[in-house]
Amino acid sequence: MSRIGKKPVAVPNGVEVSLNGQHVAVKGPKGALDATLSQHVSVVQDDAGLLVSPVDKSQTARSFWGLSRSLVENLVVGVSEGFNRKLILQGVGYRAQVQGQNLKLALGFSHDVDFPVPEGISVECPSQTEIIVSGIDKQKVGQVASEIRSYRPPEPYKGKGVRYEGEYVFRKEGKKK
Repeated sequence: MSRIGKKPVAVPNGVEVSLNGQHVAVKGPKGALDATLSQHVSVVQDDAGLLVSPVDKSQTARSFWGLSRSLVENLVVGVSEGFNRKLILQGVGYRAQVQGQNLKLALGFSHDVDFPVPEGISVECPSQTEIIVSGIDKQKVGQVASEIRSYRPPEPYKGKGVRYEGEYVFRKEGKKK
């Protein structure tokens, strides 16, 4: 039994959900999202919210049950609240700034890295060493944050690099004489 799948997805005020077979479309104050779920699950709407249930008792149906419920919840939360991911730059001279639709990163290379911000995602830099990636699609926000981090992931000896907020970097001891 899926513990996640059993819970109904609460639909807040101001969010409209339309079900058309396996296609779920959600509209809210921040925008609209849609997803097509697997044929192994069914979605029904009642006064408790959206209920996702497996079509039969097969292992495949039970596998898709919790996944489908999480996808539906991410749609509802995305259009009502949105998602964000915070990145922190650590290192001497590491800086970030937003210039139009580009994010300009100085990460210790001989050149600055220009990252084009995809449509549907907004990037802010409250300070030179902080980047906040936000949007309504959780997958896209995580993907953009991961691509920014991949330019200079944190290294274990000095801890320099781009890291997620709250990320622990295991530090290694350097060479000894």
